[in-house]
Amino acid sequence: MPFKGSAFMVMWHDIAAEGEAEYHLWHTREHMPERLSIPGFLRGRRGVNWGLDRQRYLTIYEGEDLEVLRSPGYLERLNNPSSWTQRMMPHFRNFLRVSCETVSTGGLGAGGAVATFRGDFGVGMTENLFRQNAPGLAERLSERAGVSAVHTAVARPEVSDVRTTENEIRRPMREKRFQAIVVVEAVGLTELNALMAELTREVEALGLTEVEGHAYDVAFLLGRDGGS
Repeated sequence: MPFKGSAFMVMWHDIAAEGEAEYHLWHTREHMPERLSIPGFLRGRRGVNWGLDRQRYLTIYEGEDLEVLRSPGYLERLNNPSSWTQRMMPHFRNFLRVSCETVSTGGLGAGGAVATFRGDFGVGMTENLFRQNAPGLAERLSERAGVSAVHTAVARPEVSDVRTTENEIRRPMREKRFQAIVVVEAVGLTELNALMAELTREVEALGLTEVEGHAYDVAFLLGRDGGS
């Protein structure tokens, strides 16, 4: 299904082994419901891929617009984390969080797996050209068997690069930023894994370089009203 709103925040990370079991409980029962209680946060999903050596976790929060992702309500939560959140933050590793402005979004339903392809603008590619060509890429990718939805966006790291209490508790973020992202949903991880090489080539052909693609099972999906 299309992403809700006109912006989203995406995060990749790992969790230290000693915190992994508690992470799933915390994220499902407290953290994601808490985030979706913030005005303007519309839907969240968590992905996991146990086969990845690095950044095996993915989280995406859909928001009404970019300002929601640095709103007073959101910053209040970031600066006043719960005791459970304070206990979990030190377990995070290889963390990358970036706010994104949606360029195109569409699809039918929510896929059982999701892949992210993040990269930079190559020679001759600009944000304006990406905006012009991304909807066509999304349409082509949507025709692949097994693909249920495709979303494209440009990165707005200045929105999410704000120092907060949670930042101080968590290890410093040192992961490389990116300029654009393509998110592909599919019926399952097996089907998506079979498409990863082909999807990566399509994203690179659009003009993105240093493309990093990862696929995840959707482990949890929650809408603001408790549904999807």
